[in-house]
Amino acid sequence: MALEFTTSYLEDSISLLRYYKSLGEQAMAQVSDDALTAKLDAESNSIAIIVKHLTGNMRSRWTDFLTSDGEKPGRDRDAEFKDAPQTRAEIIAMWEAAWNLVFKELAPLSDADMGRTIRIRGERHSVMQAINRQVAHYAYHIGQIVFISKHLVSDRWTALTIPRGKSSDYNDRVASGKTSQR
Repeated sequence: MALEFTTSYLEDSISLLRYYKSLGEQAMAQVSDDALTAKLDAESNSIAIIVKHLTGNMRSRWTDFLTSDGEKPGRDRDAEFKDAPQTRAEIIAMWEAAWNLVFKELAPLSDADMGRTIRIRGERHSVMQAINRQVAHYAYHIGQIVFISKHLVSDRWTALTIPRGKSSDYNDRVASGKTSQR
Protein backbone atom coordinates (compact mmCIF):
# COMPACT_ATOMS: atom_id res chain seq x y z
CA MET A 1 0.00 0.00 0.00
CA ALA A 2 1.46 3.33 -1.01
CA LEU A 3 1.99 5.63 1.91
CA GLU A 4 0.33 8.88 1.04
CA PHE A 5 -0.17 11.68 3.50
CA THR A 6 -3.81 12.51 3.91
CA THR A 7 -5.99 14.33 6.38
CA SER A 8 -9.10 12.74 4.94
CA TYR A 9 -10.52 10.02 7.15
CA LEU A 10 -12.55 8.70 4.23
CA GLU A 11 -9.61 8.54 1.78
CA ASP A 12 -7.51 6.75 4.39
CA SER A 13 -10.29 4.27 5.16
CA ILE A 14 -10.82 3.44 1.50
CA SER A 15 -7.08 3.03 1.04
CA LEU A 16 -6.94 0.63 4.02
CA LEU A 17 -9.89 -1.37 2.72
CA ARG A 18 -8.21 -1.69 -0.69
CA TYR A 19 -5.01 -2.78 1.04
CA TYR A 20 -6.75 -5.51 3.05
CA LYS A 21 -8.67 -6.65 -0.02
CA SER A 22 -5.36 -6.97 -1.85
CA LEU A 23 -3.76 -8.93 1.02
CA GLY A 24 -6.66 -11.39 0.97
CA GLU A 25 -6.39 -11.80 -2.79
CA GLN A 26 -2.63 -12.31 -2.70
CA ALA A 27 -2.99 -14.91 0.04
CA MET A 28 -5.78 -16.80 -1.73
CA ALA A 29 -3.81 -16.76 -4.99
CA GLN A 30 -1.04 -18.75 -3.32
CA VAL A 31 -3.19 -21.70 -2.24
CA SER A 32 -4.48 -24.56 -4.37
CA ASP A 33 -8.15 -24.74 -5.25
CA ASP A 34 -8.62 -27.60 -2.76
CA ALA A 35 -6.91 -25.60 -0.02
CA LEU A 36 -9.59 -22.89 -0.26
CA THR A 37 -12.06 -25.29 1.36
CA ALA A 38 -9.61 -26.98 3.76
CA LYS A 39 -10.11 -26.66 7.51
CA LEU A 40 -7.14 -26.79 9.87
CA ASP A 41 -9.27 -28.58 12.48
CA ALA A 42 -12.90 -29.27 13.36
CA GLU A 43 -13.37 -25.85 14.98
CA SER A 44 -11.70 -23.83 12.20
CA ASN A 45 -13.27 -22.13 9.25
CA SER A 46 -11.93 -22.62 5.76
CA ILE A 47 -10.92 -19.70 3.58
CA ALA A 48 -14.11 -20.29 1.57
CA ILE A 49 -16.25 -20.02 4.72
CA ILE A 50 -14.47 -16.86 5.84
CA VAL A 51 -15.10 -15.33 2.40
CA LYS A 52 -18.76 -16.40 2.57
CA HIS A 53 -19.10 -14.75 5.99
CA LEU A 54 -17.30 -11.57 4.90
CA THR A 55 -19.46 -11.24 1.81
CA GLY A 56 -22.65 -11.81 3.80
CA ASN A 57 -21.55 -9.12 6.23
CA MET A 58 -20.63 -6.73 3.42
CA ARG A 59 -23.99 -7.16 1.67
CA SER A 60 -25.83 -6.57 4.93
CA ARG A 61 -23.80 -3.59 6.09
CA TRP A 62 -23.34 -1.75 2.81
CA THR A 63 -26.65 -2.27 0.97
CA ASP A 64 -28.54 1.00 1.46
CA PHE A 65 -25.75 1.98 3.87
CA LEU A 66 -27.11 5.39 4.86
CA THR A 67 -30.81 4.58 4.83
CA SER A 68 -31.42 1.13 6.33
CA ASP A 69 -30.17 -0.82 9.33
CA GLY A 70 -26.83 -2.50 8.61
CA GLU A 71 -28.17 -5.83 9.85
CA LYS A 72 -30.67 -6.69 7.14
CA PRO A 73 -33.71 -8.79 8.10
CA GLY A 74 -32.92 -11.40 5.42
CA ARG A 75 -29.36 -12.03 6.58
CA ASP A 76 -28.78 -15.48 8.05
CA ARG A 77 -25.39 -15.05 9.72
CA ASP A 78 -25.31 -18.63 11.01
CA ALA A 79 -25.76 -19.96 7.46
CA GLU A 80 -22.63 -18.05 6.43
CA PHE A 81 -20.61 -20.64 8.36
CA LYS A 82 -22.13 -23.65 6.60
CA ASP A 83 -21.94 -25.04 3.08
CA ALA A 84 -18.80 -23.37 1.80
CA PRO A 85 -18.62 -22.37 -1.85
CA GLN A 86 -16.67 -25.14 -3.58
CA THR A 87 -14.85 -23.53 -6.48
CA ARG A 88 -12.29 -20.76 -6.74
CA ALA A 89 -14.48 -19.08 -9.36
CA GLU A 90 -17.47 -19.03 -7.00
CA ILE A 91 -15.38 -17.77 -4.08
CA ILE A 92 -13.77 -14.99 -6.13
CA ALA A 93 -17.10 -13.97 -7.69
CA MET A 94 -18.64 -13.59 -4.21
CA TRP A 95 -15.58 -11.68 -3.01
CA GLU A 96 -15.54 -9.26 -5.96
CA ALA A 97 -19.29 -8.58 -5.87
CA ALA A 98 -19.19 -7.76 -2.16
CA TRP A 99 -16.12 -5.53 -2.39
CA ASN A 100 -17.65 -3.72 -5.38
CA LEU A 101 -20.66 -2.94 -3.20
CA VAL A 102 -18.44 -1.61 -0.40
CA PHE A 103 -16.55 0.74 -2.71
CA LYS A 104 -19.73 1.79 -4.56
CA GLU A 105 -21.35 2.85 -1.28
CA LEU A 106 -18.23 4.65 -0.06
CA ALA A 107 -17.62 6.53 -3.33
CA PRO A 108 -20.29 9.24 -2.95
CA LEU A 109 -19.46 9.95 0.69
CA SER A 110 -17.42 12.92 1.83
CA ASP A 111 -15.70 13.67 5.10
CA ALA A 112 -18.72 15.83 5.93
CA ASP A 113 -20.84 12.64 6.04
CA MET A 114 -18.73 11.09 8.83
CA GLY A 115 -20.93 12.52 11.59
CA ARG A 116 -24.19 11.31 10.09
CA THR A 117 -26.08 8.68 12.05
CA ILE A 118 -26.81 5.18 10.80
CA ARG A 119 -27.96 2.03 12.58
CA ILE A 120 -26.48 -1.43 12.92
CA ARG A 121 -28.64 -3.96 14.78
CA GLY A 122 -30.77 -1.04 15.93
CA GLU A 123 -27.83 0.74 17.58
CA ARG A 124 -26.86 4.25 16.52
CA HIS A 125 -23.42 4.68 14.95
CA SER A 126 -21.81 7.62 13.24
CA VAL A 127 -20.79 6.83 9.68
CA MET A 128 -17.19 7.06 10.91
CA GLN A 129 -17.84 4.49 13.65
CA ALA A 130 -19.52 2.17 11.17
CA ILE A 131 -16.58 2.39 8.77
CA ASN A 132 -14.11 1.80 11.62
CA ARG A 133 -16.14 -1.22 12.68
CA GLN A 134 -15.97 -2.68 9.18
CA VAL A 135 -12.27 -1.94 8.62
CA ALA A 136 -11.48 -3.77 11.88
CA HIS A 137 -13.80 -6.67 11.05
CA TYR A 138 -12.40 -7.16 7.56
CA ALA A 139 -8.79 -6.85 8.75
CA TYR A 140 -9.48 -9.51 11.41
CA HIS A 141 -10.89 -12.02 8.94
CA ILE A 142 -8.39 -11.26 6.19
CA GLY A 143 -5.69 -11.89 8.77
CA GLN A 144 -7.26 -15.32 9.23
CA ILE A 145 -7.19 -15.90 5.47
CA VAL A 146 -3.51 -14.94 5.38
CA PHE A 147 -2.71 -17.19 8.35
CA ILE A 148 -4.51 -20.21 6.88
CA SER A 149 -2.97 -19.61 3.46
CA LYS A 150 0.52 -19.29 4.88
CA HIS A 151 0.05 -22.45 6.94
CA LEU A 152 -1.18 -24.47 3.96
CA VAL A 153 1.44 -23.17 1.53
CA SER A 154 4.24 -23.57 4.12
CA ASP A 155 7.74 -23.16 2.68
CA ARG A 156 6.39 -22.12 -0.74
CA TRP A 157 4.83 -18.97 0.79
CA THR A 158 5.70 -15.63 -0.78
CA ALA A 159 5.61 -12.81 1.75
CA LEU A 160 2.85 -10.24 1.27
CA THR A 161 4.72 -7.52 3.08
CA ILE A 162 8.35 -7.35 4.21
CA PRO A 163 9.86 -10.87 4.05
CA ARG A 164 11.32 -12.34 7.22
CA GLY A 165 14.91 -11.21 7.67
CA LYS A 166 14.61 -8.39 5.13
CA SER A 167 13.60 -5.47 7.37
CA SER A 168 16.96 -3.74 7.09
CA ASP A 169 16.90 -4.04 3.27
CA TYR A 170 13.43 -2.49 3.30
CA ASN A 171 14.50 0.29 5.67
CA ASP A 172 17.46 1.06 3.39
CA ARG A 173 15.14 1.35 0.37
CA VAL A 174 12.77 3.63 2.29
CA ALA A 175 15.66 5.85 3.41
CA SER A 176 16.87 6.13 -0.18
CA GLY A 177 13.35 6.94 -1.45
CA LYS A 178 13.11 3.78 -3.56
CA THR A 179 9.85 2.57 -1.99
CA SER A 180 6.74 4.03 -0.48
CA GLN A 181 5.10 0.91 0.91
CA ARG A 182 3.90 0.72 4.47
